[in-house]
Amino acid sequence: MAHDGKLLIVIADGEHARFVTVDPGGVMHTLSSMDSAAAHKRASDLGSDHPGAAYHSDSTAHHALQPRHDPHALAEAEFAHLVAAEIEAAFPRGSFERLVLTAPPRTLNAIRDKLGADVAKAIVGTLGKDLVKLPDDAVMPHLRQWLDA
Repeated sequence: MAHDGKLLIVIADGEHARFVTVDPGGVMHTLSSMDSAAAHKRASDLGSDHPGAAYHSDSTAHHALQPRHDPHALAEAEFAHLVAAEIEAAFPRGSFERLVLTAPPRTLNAIRDKLGADVAKAIVGTLGKDLVKLPDDAVMPHLRQWLDA
């Protein structure tokens, strides 16, 4: 993830992440990307295919038990932790000095919560939006305030 500039832009959602830099000419370039192993899988592929059932001793009826955790939400949180680990690994190598994070609010918070104090100090901006599907040049207007700094 090494690059010439000192600004790293992380564009993520619960299943995909891109690590982007801006060259001296103002053009954005994707350095690397990550995809969740759970991306596009059904809940049944991520965990139990259906909830268990409970029987009442005084009735022949039984009721399905709701799972305590949504498998997709757990997979998204795990992926956010992997993204944070990648950011943490790049910081000591001097890959960036300033960091901009953009992701949907839940993912953004999960990434930010897993970053250490040194990396957290490098955050110059955050944007609670899902921009993963936008090409690099279309992301630029959303991040202009941090790119001009």
